[in-house]
Amino acid sequence: MKKYVLFFTLIFTVFASQAGLFNSKSAFLSIDEAFPISAQISSDKKQLSVRWDIAEGYYLYQEKITAKVSNALQPLSVNFNQNAEIHDDPYFGHVAVFTKPLVAYFSGETFGDNQSIEVSYQGCTEGFCYPPEVRTLKVSDLPIASAEEKTPQNSTALLTEQDRLAAGLFQSKYAAFGFFLLGLGLAFTPCVLPMLPLLSSIVIGQQQRPNMLRAFSLSFLYVQGMALTYTLLGLTVAAIGLPFQIALQHPYVMIGLSVLFTLLALSMFGVFTLQLPSSLQTKLNTWSQKQTSGAFGGAFFMGMIAGLVASPCTSAPLSGALLYVAQSGDLVTGAMTLYLLALGMGIPLMLITLFGNKILPKSGEWMNTVKHSFGFVMLALPVFLLSRILPETWEPRLWALLASTFFVWFALQMPKNGLGYGVKVLAFVCAMVTVQPLQNLLWQHQSVTQSAVNNTDISHVKFQRVQNLQELNEALANNPHRIALLDLYADWCVACKEFEQYTFSNKQVQNAFENVLLLQVDMTKNSPENKAIMERYQVLGLPTILFLDQTGKEIQGSRVTGFMEAEVFLNWLNKFVIH
Repeated sequence: MKKYVLFFTLIFTVFASQAGLFNSKSAFLSIDEAFPISAQISSDKKQLSVRWDIAEGYYLYQEKITAKVSNALQPLSVNFNQNAEIHDDPYFGHVAVFTKPLVAYFSGETFGDNQSIEVSYQGCTEGFCYPPEVRTLKVSDLPIASAEEKTPQNSTALLTEQDRLAAGLFQSKYAAFGFFLLGLGLAFTPCVLPMLPLLSSIVIGQQQRPNMLRAFSLSFLYVQGMALTYTLLGLTVAAIGLPFQIALQHPYVMIGLSVLFTLLALSMFGVFTLQLPSSLQTKLNTWSQKQTSGAFGGAFFMGMIAGLVASPCTSAPLSGALLYVAQSGDLVTGAMTLYLLALGMGIPLMLITLFGNKILPKSGEWMNTVKHSFGFVMLALPVFLLSRILPETWEPRLWALLASTFFVWFALQMPKNGLGYGVKVLAFVCAMVTVQPLQNLLWQHQSVTQSAVNNTDISHVKFQRVQNLQELNEALANNPHRIALLDLYADWCVACKEFEQYTFSNKQVQNAFENVLLLQVDMTKNSPENKAIMERYQVLGLPTILFLDQTGKEIQGSRVTGFMEAEVFLNWLNKFVIH
């Protein structure tokens, strides 16, 4: 009996398995089930919104998502509503993918009702990949998107530091407080810290020890002047929506600011006294008969100048704030945003000035000494600004001239006693050491020899120069590599020179560049061609390094804004470029 039971059990098992074999469904979803797709067109026919409801366990390749008008050569620009994830693909290495429901926004021209748009994409899942899919969408058949869906506020096509910041601010109900905190952070950048001696010189500028109220009033007006500059900057950016900040980096602006601060430094040395006409002095301060650097009108004016000096120092937080303002297009938002940013920048200066005033010794000759020393600090600003536009060899010479002069002056201030003589000797030794670049200037052959040695030590990377968008597109179209690096460079950009001298000269970085097309645009003249490139890639300042794929699209999250040392830059390359 047991034999019959085993026999029939075996028979039914075999037939059941065979039935399952011939009637089983695939273990993988169809492409329409894995990536259901829908699309909408904006009411002005300038933007196409495509949505994929990605199934769990499946993903779309970011670089494979493209769209173009039928029969067109160039793809449309694309923004995404979320950040891509880095996926370790066994065949393609580290790639950017989307695993959650995704919306892509395509734009670039006004679409006609008789046109069709080809949307391409490709996805995979564990152990299985779909072939590239192309969907042709007829514009006249597409539904109209609602006003809320027309422009994505959380678009992150370029997941740069500035864009992530702008997107985060759009989504945050505490955006106003966020700008204030950004200002606090910017207060400790190289262009804002030198403002402290300027503010301190204003507070003690009348050769008398100011009381707490006066010190607060002067520093507050100084900060309000700086805030006014940034408020006007915010209004301008909100009104025109262009990278206006780059205009403040023009060589003419750098020269003008350098001349202004040289004059201010000379006034600190007592060469002349800055003052307004008596009629205006009376109106500004009836109880202050003489307008010097310590009076209220001067404090406000110096604050405005400080705002101009700090503006050319483009950093990711400031660029993000400007991008937020440009995207908002609202004048009130633009004004308040940059006002809060400047207020945050000014608070540390006010606090240092106030507490510094409490611990100052009594008035005396020391105030003249401090005032003169502030003059040297203010002369450092013209050197810093001019080093952006002068040939590279002049920067060490200017610093040498300033440093050696300061050490000689410092030595002459020392008292005639044992300790004073020792400090004098040390100061003169420092002056002799720092004067070396000036000696090279006097003996040109030595300078040329030294320059040749330096050039031998530093192996420069060879970039292909492009002048405009047309040349850029041609270079990208003929790119033999998967990746192109676009370096936006200017002679007046200090960080650009630092990239060239310290980062691009690194052997490991150069080895990583072997499979990368290196392109460079000279932005020194800020020409219309330069502005067109900046507008296309939403560049707000320099340095900016873009990484582009074979289609000319910027690789998501790869943009570099601000100087990176060789090791950090190499890690950045390995993360986003090297597959």
